[in-house]
Amino acid sequence: MRIVVTRPEPQAAQWVELLGRRGVDAVALPLMHIVAVRPSQAEMHELWQRLSGYQLVMFVSPNAVSHFFVDYLPGVPWPAGPVAAATGPGTVAALREAGVPAQSIAAPALDAPQFDSRSLWTELRGHDWRGARVLIVRGEGGGRDWLAETLRAAGATVDLLAAYRRATPTWNDAQFVLLDQALAQPNAHAWFFSSSQAIANLVTQLRHLKRSPPWERMHALTTHPRIEEAALRAGFAQVRLLAPTVDSLVQVVQAMVIAPRA
Repeated sequence: MRIVVTRPEPQAAQWVELLGRRGVDAVALPLMHIVAVRPSQAEMHELWQRLSGYQLVMFVSPNAVSHFFVDYLPGVPWPAGPVAAATGPGTVAALREAGVPAQSIAAPALDAPQFDSRSLWTELRGHDWRGARVLIVRGEGGGRDWLAETLRAAGATVDLLAAYRRATPTWNDAQFVLLDQALAQPNAHAWFFSSSQAIANLVTQLRHLKRSPPWERMHALTTHPRIEEAALRAGFAQVRLLAPTVDSLVQVVQAMVIAPRA
């Protein structure tokens, strides 16, 4: 069973490498491209000056972390005041790599049923948020933000910062070959999705290429119920839900190889 990793680069290549170390055949076929939203010098300095006044800075993804620290806080140490929040282990790892101390990070427990904003809120809701200032670092055009609305309802002032935007990637010839192989041998491939937008981009790409995918034989591995629903709507007949960790993905792949679904 070959895993088609659809995360944006460089995360896709990182996952392929980690899976390869565990004996899993995996290839990168990014279905999103992350583009930085570059701040002006004035915006950077303003953020530096007010960052310590936030009680919480929440990062929606590893991409939010990387672009925030590269473009907004280059070389600036994390202040002592605010807590850096993440919804999952990938974002926590990115925060640690960026230099945020472990004691300054809040995230769902590793055994949480889901890694999302609602799981993060279970770690935060015991705090009195009345009068608190919160910054949420996310992608441009992020749409409805459940955590922002929840924090505002609890009395916090919430600012939103778009550090990047999502775009459709441009594939090279080798990646088009990978697509053809996955479509020609659907039972030997499983598409790994950590974003509903990636599924939408796949559907759009297939329509643009005038391909008729064998949905009834295609496998999707998804990291959240909303992504699972998007995969089913797209037409995937075989959809599995798993935690967004390498260990979880390896376990699912091993199960599929031992007892593949009809």
